[in-house]
Amino acid sequence: EFKNEIILISKLQHTYLVKLIGRCVKQEEKILDPIKKNTFDRGIRFNIIEGIARGLLYLHKYSRLRIITETSKQVTFVDGGMNPKISDYDMAKIFGSNESDAKTKRVVGTHGYMLPEYALKGTVSTKVDVFSFGVLLLIVSGKNDNLIGYAWKLWNEGNGLELIDSTLDESYPGNDVVNCIHIGLLCVQDQATDRPSMSDIVSMLTNETMLLPAPRQPVCF
Repeated sequence: EFKNEIILISKLQHTYLVKLIGRCVKQEEKILDPIKKNTFDRGIRFNIIEGIARGLLYLHKYSRLRIITETSKQVTFVDGGMNPKISDYDMAKIFGSNESDAKTKRVVGTHGYMLPEYALKGTVSTKVDVFSFGVLLLIVSGKNDNLIGYAWKLWNEGNGLELIDSTLDESYPGNDVVNCIHIGLLCVQDQATDRPSMSDIVSMLTNETMLLPAPRQPVCF
């Protein structure tokens, strides 16, 4: 798995993907690029969200290798400029240009965050990463216990802002926050065909006038 990560990372070059700066295969040494501690206000969080979306779009559509990270929670670092860096490719799958999905016998994840086709059938597709990204959008509140169900309840009642961390900067537009929750709920729909592509998601995040479809109540495993 470690060698798989090294090989993949060395072949990928993108602003929002972690960059390989060294490796150690014989000893448990960590190579870290320290950054100055910073606060994650709403503006920074939104920039991180958009950056991750663009990084996943690159992996799914524009890289030399079509890659699906296949994780129920994507691991992402930030650099000194607070730009996200997608990492953790130990379970990643490489797809051919004509492949749309595959099967895996190794199903892992966190209860409450696993998408139906992956948990029940081991089906892997780009929509696995879309689901994970949706969970990430909803995690901005820090309320992780049954987060998806809780987010749906608040959004459906018109109280989406209650999901957001109360310590965040209140000056950031609330409609952008509600929009992120809306997109997150679209990403965690039960049926893979009901989830948007990463290309659609980038458009949703950057186009304020875009009309979004209404999500249905999601069910998680």
